[in-house]
Amino acid sequence: MSSKMDDDDDDVPQLSSHTLAALQEFYLEQQQREGMKTSHGFNRYSVGSIEEDWQLSQFWYSDETASCLANEAIVAAGKGGRIACVSAPSVYQKLKERDGADFSVCILEYDRRFSVYGEEFIFYDYNNPLKLPDSLLPHSFDIVVADPPYLSEECLQKTAETIKYLTKGKILLCTGAIMEEQAAKHLGVKICKFIPKHSRNLANEFRCYVNYASGLD
Repeated sequence: MSSKMDDDDDDVPQLSSHTLAALQEFYLEQQQREGMKTSHGFNRYSVGSIEEDWQLSQFWYSDETASCLANEAIVAAGKGGRIACVSAPSVYQKLKERDGADFSVCILEYDRRFSVYGEEFIFYDYNNPLKLPDSLLPHSFDIVVADPPYLSEECLQKTAETIKYLTKGKILLCTGAIMEEQAAKHLGVKICKFIPKHSRNLANEFRCYVNYASGLD
């Protein structure tokens, strides 16, 4: 009997080491998936280089939509323009693929995984819409591209405070079609013909809204 118990005891550390090894492998794979995949020529700015976190209500645009919105932002900002992406990291990533292009861009985002983008990353919580670094001067961006994380008037209203603080005038908003009335109320934007698509199908219909003559109609 005691011999069997000794055998059981001997098995415990072996089992633990196997479990630990499996956990370490799991976390390593998770880090590799969610971290910046910079090796082997992987473009760290490509859409999807950081995976969606559904708990943060993250849904990335399709590559085509991200490209279209990035192109629109560049044209709207003009030569040497400044672009702010508020809770719209896939547009930021697509803009950064335009290496050497004549514009500057920053990303305001709650998810600190995007801090890998260095000084262009600004931590942003829509619950504190004007809690921004001193370096972000009022009305210093030629266009603000924003995608509030939640389809609620409270989220839109607070994000709108940030947008209005940052922009010189031009706004490109992406949110649900059901938010059309609130978008007009809080930001004076109108719905576009362009239909944004996501890499995964969403239950809610999404639309784009602008307050200037855009190329999205």
